[in-house]
Amino acid sequence: VQLQASGGGLVQAGGSLRLSCAASGGTFSRYTMAWFRQAPGTERGFVAAISWSGGRTDYADSVKGRFTISRDNAKNTVYLQMNSLKPEDTTVYYCAADSRPYLGGWLSPGNMNYWGQGTLVTVSS
Repeated sequence: VQLQASGGGLVQAGGSLRLSCAASGGTFSRYTMAWFRQAPGTERGFVAAISWSGGRTDYADSVKGRFTISRDNAKNTVYLQMNSLKPEDTTVYYCAADSRPYLGGWLSPGNMNYWGQGTLVTVSS
């Protein structure tokens, strides 16, 4: 499956952005989808994940209550709505897919089979 992330940009602290990740080449409704982020010189870290149907989601503590992951299986797209953005949210965001069912909890990058190219989010103070 191929993943194409978009929606990054520059926003002031307290603002909002919505990231999108469009999938092609596979049965999207049978992939666990997730968002990760990575700053230069750091490991790629878990942000949020969503199950095949969208009925199960989980978030990193640092974004819980501010970010919302969702998916539209008819459009083969997963979203990350980011509200109340902080300067420390500035980094590159990646979407990823895993062909196994999502059982909940945080995922590690090693769990994921496919990756998008990343989209840069910059939050100014």
